[in-house]
Amino acid sequence: MSDMTNAPRTRLILPFLGPFYRGFAQPVGWLAFRITIGGLLMVEGWPKITAPFAMAGFVESIGFTPGWLFSPLLALLNFVGGAMIMLGLLTRPVALGNAVMLAVTLWFHMTRPYDPEPLLTPEGIEFLKTNLQYLTANGQARLTDGGIAFLHQVQGKAVFNSVFWTAGAALIAAFGGGRLSLDHMRGKEF
Repeated sequence: MSDMTNAPRTRLILPFLGPFYRGFAQPVGWLAFRITIGGLLMVEGWPKITAPFAMAGFVESIGFTPGWLFSPLLALLNFVGGAMIMLGLLTRPVALGNAVMLAVTLWFHMTRPYDPEPLLTPEGIEFLKTNLQYLTANGQARLTDGGIAFLHQVQGKAVFNSVFWTAGAALIAAFGGGRLSLDHMRGKEF
């Protein structure tokens, strides 16, 4: 990573900051990035760890069979892989596995957007429009069109998050754990 991120002193506008960047800002920033990506993977993976076969039907529906095998693997990749990324242990292969999994997630969200149909029937929409007292101001803003705008917003966030996570895991796979990692402490990495 240092070859890509260390600018020669002659290129720095304030050359005296070079040691600060190399010695503190870059390693700590990279650690914070790894903790963010790995921590979010752990949060996403916790429900899968607590119910390792719950995703079996879903993974089979997108072509990963048998579900009884891929569902627990997904749970391990999310939760244990996230912890390993945070610690910087076997960082590149674990991050690469997560990047591939997250690319599949991105593909899923882009090829299967939330149904553009409203959540409510035309009668339900009409009922809400004539009985706004049943909705908060937030509910009125999100549901008087039947939830179409809300689903569009959820779809956009799903794609955005998938892009961020996929790119983050791919960057970690490319650059490794960095100076503040167990890989660096062990003196060996992939």
